Amino acid sequence: MAKVYINEKNKKGHINPELYGNFSEHLGRCIYEGLYVGEDSEIPNTKGMRNDVVAALKEMKLPVLRWPGGCFADEYHWKDGIGPKENRKKMINTHWGGVTEDNSFGTHEFFELCEQIGCKTYINGNVGSGTVQEMSEWVEYMTFDGVSPMADLRRKNGREKAWKVDYFGVGNENWGCGGNMTPSYYGNLYRRYQTYVRNYDQKHPIFKVCCGPNAGDTYWTENVLKTCFENAPEWMHGFMDGLSLHYYTLPEDDWSHKGSALDFDDAAWYKTLAKAFKLDELIHKHSTIMDKYDPEKKIGLICDEWGTWYDVEPGTNPGFLYQQSTMRDALVAGLSLNIFNKHCDRVKMANIAQLINVLQAVILTEGPKMLRTPTYHVFHMYKYHQDADLVESYIDGVEQIGEDEKFKVPNLQESASVDKDGVVTITLNNLSIDKAEEVEIAFAECDPKHVTAAILTNDMHAYNTFEDPDKVHEEVFTEYKIADGRITFTMPACSVVMFRIK
Repeated sequence: MAKVYINEKNKKGHINPELYGNFSEHLGRCIYEGLYVGEDSEIPNTKGMRNDVVAALKEMKLPVLRWPGGCFADEYHWKDGIGPKENRKKMINTHWGGVTEDNSFGTHEFFELCEQIGCKTYINGNVGSGTVQEMSEWVEYMTFDGVSPMADLRRKNGREKAWKVDYFGVGNENWGCGGNMTPSYYGNLYRRYQTYVRNYDQKHPIFKVCCGPNAGDTYWTENVLKTCFENAPEWMHGFMDGLSLHYYTLPEDDWSHKGSALDFDDAAWYKTLAKAFKLDELIHKHSTIMDKYDPEKKIGLICDEWGTWYDVEPGTNPGFLYQQSTMRDALVAGLSLNIFNKHCDRVKMANIAQLINVLQAVILTEGPKMLRTPTYHVFHMYKYHQDADLVESYIDGVEQIGEDEKFKVPNLQESASVDKDGVVTITLNNLSIDKAEEVEIAFAECDPKHVTAAILTNDMHAYNTFEDPDKVHEEVFTEYKIADGRITFTMPACSVVMFRIK
């Protein structure tokens, strides 16, 4: 029997709600058709935003949304997306499918969407092909409440009151699609551009995110931080509040053949999960470098692109990155969110890629139809960790499982938190394809009186379709016993379980 020990009295850090954030880019059918259908659509909407999608995201408790990219951010010119829609400039989306972007979803629409959802805003600015002036004027347009050219333009376009920008990314992937820069060159550009991301509202300063590394690129992390901290006032901590990290889980290392979302064997299952676990190693590596420059952890590590990336579904536009989501993706989500929880002292936000119809989406749409993916259900189960305190936990009796010695994974993985009401939340993953596990949960002092639980489980290949949208769904879990202050249960293979204990 595996034994899960929870020391609910030993708090290890605070879990920002933003660890459960999401990412939306002008890519494929994420924005158009997924989130935004326009006010004239027959699909039920409010000011163009799909009512079904907004309701599902509110139910999932989406805390923050990143927009407009991604690679798209560094070719996006915000003034093309304001004013009367019939007058907005059309552009070619050179990164994603070469389709025409009509800019009907722009700044006003993004804030309208976030207001409907009730989530925080994360704007990504254009460093790759944009100017300092352009970025500065965008911030003024969005956040200045006084009299100025950009504030007046915002009012002319129908918005009297300034919005609140919670997070602002100064460029995206500037080591690659955002300009193919060297870290020292970008570091100096970052220092310059962020200077003009003004805090017009001193009560709600903008959290500035510097472009960090791609996966294991510690050279980038080291040299961007070195450049940003050079001859800088100590209290400015490198002129940044956050440093981004991008890491995608690919079954195969070949970007031209990443592996199928649906057609995979046992070996590919474990290989994918093992690669997802690399996130823990990467956070350790980059945090160690950050500790050298920022030992007090003033700078958050922002994992603003993560998730699985497979070959696109056959018959779909390869530039649209549309893929299905199976129980394999649910387990990737579950283990990744547990990892973020356990690193909450340094990781302050994470945004899965992407929200709808792209990569590891939480929602898929097809015309008026909408479905929640297995990944959605994991986010829904884990939402109770938001704004809670991480507590000490570990599992005694973990086994390493898998087909290949290089891609072994633990059979069980967990994280635990306690909220302001004293309720303990435990999230557990059984990564085995075929072996159920006997589990016992023990506490330092808590005597569980009131227990509720939920489970997500199915065959490893199971996924939801528009014909069968609830094949994989969260269910109430009652197959547990409470005795002597401990909880015992059998955890099915290929499953995610969540307990709430008081």
